[in-house]
Amino acid sequence: MEDSGPLRKLTQSFLESHGFQVLVAQNGEEALQIEARDARKIHLLVTDVVMPGMNGRVLAERLLLKQLSMKVLYISGYTDTFTAVHGVLAPGMSLLNKPFTEDELIQKVREVLDRRDSETAEEIVPL
Repeated sequence: MEDSGPLRKLTQSFLESHGFQVLVAQNGEEALQIEARDARKIHLLVTDVVMPGMNGRVLAERLLLKQLSMKVLYISGYTDTFTAVHGVLAPGMSLLNKPFTEDELIQKVREVLDRRDSETAEEIVPL
């Protein structure tokens, strides 16, 4: 989920060129609608942290109710300090800072997907 059209398309292109199947949404409500219509399992949610309306963390919380084994990679143009101070992300959550290169995105996606569930430090706590 990304609200910036050009970045959303570029990220989709990067991921698809590396063999990933991608569902694309411009906001949280659209992402929830897509998940409800699509029967496939979602392995990884890549979402912007700060979004108008529903932020990325709230979206992750809602999707994790249905997609129990889904992993989450947050992306943000804000600093780690900003997201921590404003309570958007908790320590240990996977974050990729914008701007990022194709290689950085793919490396981080692989890292998050390859992490065993027992190794993950992510914990989604309701806001």
